[in-house]
Amino acid sequence: MASTILSRRDLEFLLYEWLDVTALTSRERFREHSRETFDAVLELSAEIATEHFAPHNKKADANEPVMLPDGTVEVVDEVARALKVFADAGLTAAQFDEEIGGMQLPAVLARASMCWFQAANAGTSSYPLLTVGNANLLVEYGTPEQVDQWVRPMLEGRFFGTMCLSETGAGSSLADITTRALPRDDGTYRVSGTKMWISGGDHGLSENIVHLVLAKVPGGGPGVKGISLLVVPKFLADGTRNDVTLVGLNHKMGNRGTTNTVLAFGDGTHPVDGEPGAVGYLVGERHRGLAYMFHMMNEARVGVGFLATALGYTGYLKAVEYAKSRTQGRPPAAKDPAARPVRLIEHADVRRMLLAQKSYVEGALALGLYCSLLIDEQETAATDDDRERAGVLLDVLTPIAKSWPAQWCLEANSLAIQVHGGYGYTRDYDVEQLYRDNRLNQIHEGTHGIQGLDLLGRKVVADGGAGLRLLVDTIGATVARAETGGPDLVEYATAVAAATRRLVDVTKILWSAGDPTTTLANSSVYLEATGHVVVAWMWLEQLLAVGAKEGAFYDGKRQAARYFLRYELPRTTAQFDLLASLDRTTLDTEPDWF
Repeated sequence: MASTILSRRDLEFLLYEWLDVTALTSRERFREHSRETFDAVLELSAEIATEHFAPHNKKADANEPVMLPDGTVEVVDEVARALKVFADAGLTAAQFDEEIGGMQLPAVLARASMCWFQAANAGTSSYPLLTVGNANLLVEYGTPEQVDQWVRPMLEGRFFGTMCLSETGAGSSLADITTRALPRDDGTYRVSGTKMWISGGDHGLSENIVHLVLAKVPGGGPGVKGISLLVVPKFLADGTRNDVTLVGLNHKMGNRGTTNTVLAFGDGTHPVDGEPGAVGYLVGERHRGLAYMFHMMNEARVGVGFLATALGYTGYLKAVEYAKSRTQGRPPAAKDPAARPVRLIEHADVRRMLLAQKSYVEGALALGLYCSLLIDEQETAATDDDRERAGVLLDVLTPIAKSWPAQWCLEANSLAIQVHGGYGYTRDYDVEQLYRDNRLNQIHEGTHGIQGLDLLGRKVVADGGAGLRLLVDTIGATVARAETGGPDLVEYATAVAAATRRLVDVTKILWSAGDPTTTLANSSVYLEATGHVVVAWMWLEQLLAVGAKEGAFYDGKRQAARYFLRYELPRTTAQFDLLASLDRTTLDTEPDWF
């Protein structure tokens, strides 16, 4: 029976028939791997996700973490057991160097592996996902001693990691954080302040929790220029409890299996040496903390896109299974009221909803894996030019890879509920929880508004528009290949080419307005329209990989592409029209009109 967690067949198509990831094994870094090792990792991931993550998904949702009177956190027992199986399988260390205990897998395979766990159990999978991001940052910017002290235990599954950015008063405006870090003569720092919305911020699932904390060190200037990055562990190397205190838990609409915390650093609850402040260790140079943290934030943004995709994908599979088994109603042309009801999937509108879900989730998965392959290209491509090209393209795609799945795979979850009818709105079926779990992904790691500002305000104009030009050229190369195909491919290629030209023209109009406020007023609309163009490109790429291959799987790909390119891509016409008009409706609305 096919899994309703994720489609192994689709992963194999995307990885091997489209992206040809086995070609990476010719590179020095991945030379020890093969198609066989890649398949083994995917099979193991599917097995562990199915047997150890999925079974407690609903239990962890119904029994969210509880803060006990002694200040500790209680989570359901199955979470710790599942994470131990995950770590013992070496999956935390999947993409890390062998010399620090890693498997040295390509990032694209590591992401495909993690997708199984995200689809099976969003809450439990968040702990290793954050830990991997934390460890990646320290490998990139930390000292060898910090890697030995903190990263190795994380890769072994003994320590977990977090990122501590937001504060109650500052939210996403990191320039306004108030957490302080004062240097001491021994080279350490004393950190004082409160952090909010810290996922995985406290629990009893590991021996230690390694917090990466943004704080202001004296002498750095105002705003973000004064921000530094520090390692502030829950326990110091000698086992002493650091002055990091759980203040409270945030109670979420979904994704309840992950503790979400308010943490106080240096409030005197756990004093060290009788001096105020939690002990912290500087990462890299002073006052460059935000630049370092963006390494983890950008990785986390792609990870959020994958989480949204995974939740949308499993909801889609559950909707398909339900629609194929549930009987209700009769075809419009049926005249005999005594005729047997037909399966839901026999109804055209149900098939419409399933096609929409399929086009969203399979398009989003393609985008996420493509971005993950760019990470591998950025690190291991043969020439400097190829590595630089991959980095530029990844940079411009990152806000889309985060936000597009967060919006449209949530819509897939909404449609999954609709396919289930009234049952979908009950806790008896999984799709209700999947929608709640996915709703967070439009918010954390930067809201749609923030991603829109990033895309239009920075990414498409950086270096004289180099990122946008590269994206357009890359889409153009796909279009050129498709234009030599059959009638359908030519039709779709023409549509994608037209939408891409419109994207370029509208971007020029927006930035010729002479007023950044007007230019950026509708940046969220720009983000959505650009995302639809990018996902249309992903579908054109998949069609080229399908070619003339026969079978239900390939026919399904063709039909999902047809749906997206005929039903979804035309949405961008009205959006580009609005953007080109430099509409000021939002700017001209007075606050007291609400």
